[in-house]
Amino acid sequence: MKRPFEVDSSEYPFKDHWLPYRDGHIHYIDEGQGPVVLLLHGNPTWSYLYRNVIKELSRECRLIAPDYPGMGMSKAPSRYGFTPQEQSDAVMELIRFLDLKNMILVVQDWGGPIGLNYAVRNRDNLRGIVVMNTWAWPAALPAMKIFSLAMGGWPIGYWLQTRRNFFAKRIVPHGIFHSEKITESLRKAYTDPFPTPESRKPTWVFPRQIRKARSWLAEIESGLSVLSDLPAQILWGTKDSAGFPLEEMAKWQKFLKLNMSESLTDASHYVQEDRPDRVAASIRSVLERTSPEWINV
Repeated sequence: MKRPFEVDSSEYPFKDHWLPYRDGHIHYIDEGQGPVVLLLHGNPTWSYLYRNVIKELSRECRLIAPDYPGMGMSKAPSRYGFTPQEQSDAVMELIRFLDLKNMILVVQDWGGPIGLNYAVRNRDNLRGIVVMNTWAWPAALPAMKIFSLAMGGWPIGYWLQTRRNFFAKRIVPHGIFHSEKITESLRKAYTDPFPTPESRKPTWVFPRQIRKARSWLAEIESGLSVLSDLPAQILWGTKDSAGFPLEEMAKWQKFLKLNMSESLTDASHYVQEDRPDRVAASIRSVLERTSPEWINV
């Protein structure tokens, strides 16, 4: 299958994989061999977000990074609503198709609810989890509610997303602390998946769902207690202006009792762009903590 847009092969040197999904398809990266690591992105990103993590760890484990339908290189099926519930269903279909077992789940932004919806129902299939600047409960912070209204509610939000590609053009660069990393190649990689107003609808639906998916988020939160014995790394960019302060990190620490936490003063919302080395280190830590040698000490 042909890529819908080009991306710098020196930055994203991976083989494409495609899973038919109804009358659309899910694009995903599947690199390396060994312990399974599933990498889930948020809005408006795609598997490109994890490129540097994949390059660092591909000799140590098997890394799988999908693009949700309607994002990255994936094509949404007909009558697709781009809600987080639907995106989580798509991820679960990929897990079933690849028969992934004993996974380390890595989540950030909307990847949190999308991945945790699977995790709370399939605890026995998880080896560990890495959590970055995300949530999995109804939004309570005023900043998140205001953001949802502005970007996914009021008419100006719809216009900004669909007519100006605002999320990809403005919010992504704003969510990267290290400005020297914001190259033209990076900008292009995040804007190219959304060439038309219609294609940009997913970037409007996600912020809207911060409010609209309250009952679904509450259902996920009610199941988080089953993860209390799951080895976890919590990695937090403290310069995040997208509504994920350290209070949200503290909430994860209460749910994930076996956590090791690290706050990064030189990272913003897109931790994978600012500090891919620490993301890789967090995955390695879970691998080490769940190895027979560690467990038997």
